[in-house]
Amino acid sequence: MTSRDPNQFSWEFSEPVFLHRIDPARNMARFYEISLEPSLFGDLAIVRRWGRIGCRGRFRLDFCDSADDAYLRIERLLASKRRRGYGPDRSG
Repeated sequence: MTSRDPNQFSWEFSEPVFLHRIDPARNMARFYEISLEPSLFGDLAIVRRWGRIGCRGRFRLDFCDSADDAYLRIERLLASKRRRGYGPDRSG
C-alpha cells in the first residue's frame, strides 16, 4: 500500500489515508489512519486508527447510511487533523 496525499483523493474501499505528527522537541510521534469500508450490514464504515508510531494504537468504527454522509464526515475529520498539525506520511 502506498500513502496518498490527503488533500487530493478519490475514495475507494480499503485505500487508507495515513497522516503523521512528529515533534521531537515534545517527544511526539503520532499516526492517524482513516479508511472507508463496506460493513456486513450493507452500510459503510469509517475506520479510524490512531496512536504513537510503533505502537498498536486504538481504533474506532463509525457507520454511515450513505456515501455522501461518509465522505463529508471523512473530510471533516481530515480537516480537524490538519488543523492539529498532522500531515501526509512521508516515509514512502
